[in-house]
Amino acid sequence: MSKWQASSNVEHAVSAAETSTLLYRPFTARDIPAAHALSVDVKWPHRADDWRFVLDAGTGFIAQDGERVVGTALCWTYGDDGGSLGMVIVAPDCQGKGIGRKLMELLLEALGDRITVLHATPAGEPLYAKLGFRRIGAIHQHQSADFTAPRIVLPTDEKLRAIEPADTDTLVALASRASGLDRSALLPSLLKVARGVVLERDGEVLGFSLIREFGRGHAIGPVVAMTGEQRHMHRAQALIAHWLDHNHGKFTRIDTPDECGLSDWLDDIGLRRVDTVIKMARNGTPPHDASVAQFAIINQALG
Repeated sequence: MSKWQASSNVEHAVSAAETSTLLYRPFTARDIPAAHALSVDVKWPHRADDWRFVLDAGTGFIAQDGERVVGTALCWTYGDDGGSLGMVIVAPDCQGKGIGRKLMELLLEALGDRITVLHATPAGEPLYAKLGFRRIGAIHQHQSADFTAPRIVLPTDEKLRAIEPADTDTLVALASRASGLDRSALLPSLLKVARGVVLERDGEVLGFSLIREFGRGHAIGPVVAMTGEQRHMHRAQALIAHWLDHNHGKFTRIDTPDECGLSDWLDDIGLRRVDTVIKMARNGTPPHDASVAQFAIINQALG
């Protein structure tokens, strides 16, 4: 199902989604200022441009009370059978009224039977479990401006270089295999707003990493590396250290899956762990390819 088919499902889902005081309707670009203000109210770091990027990649809903936006929720589709959801916010003074649950139900109706991933706080996990999600992992959020960029020495036959347009298909394939989600539409959009490097050996791409402006500074992700020869951890560290060296003294964030084992290293170099969220999935689990690993996600909405 394409993004446009998902948008059609959104419009159908909201056709009867009115109460005497609340209106649920599709999220449009005109709602970005109100959505950004709502995220500021709940102390999320997102800029208006961060909202614009995720909305351009997906679709979603607004909960509106009179002229006031009191809730947001977005979802994204990946290929024919994958999806994710996020940016679910309810105004603090409107929480406990079922708005968040209603927004979630509308998203799930739009996504249908796709394998759907989200990242939940411990407080949100019980609601998501009732909606059919189950825990499949955890993501550690690390960030700081006071970090050390470690020197990672690569073997003489491996090198880092800037991403080139001709790399796109290879990067899409690696990102899709590493995440278990089809990145053929999302990654080219991300490459337009990010800088990137690949790690290669004799012309073969063994991994890549991106950095982009986000929130209070920059975010590194995704970071993907092939797992052969048991050098994937070293390669991932080199791909991250490259951007830390370029971003010295600047606020930098990276969200890393627990199973990758990078969290202690990030703590040691000064990128402190400030939060952990729960990775959950519904309608199954994204397929796993053991030959490649994702060491940092794009963000907690897109996975």
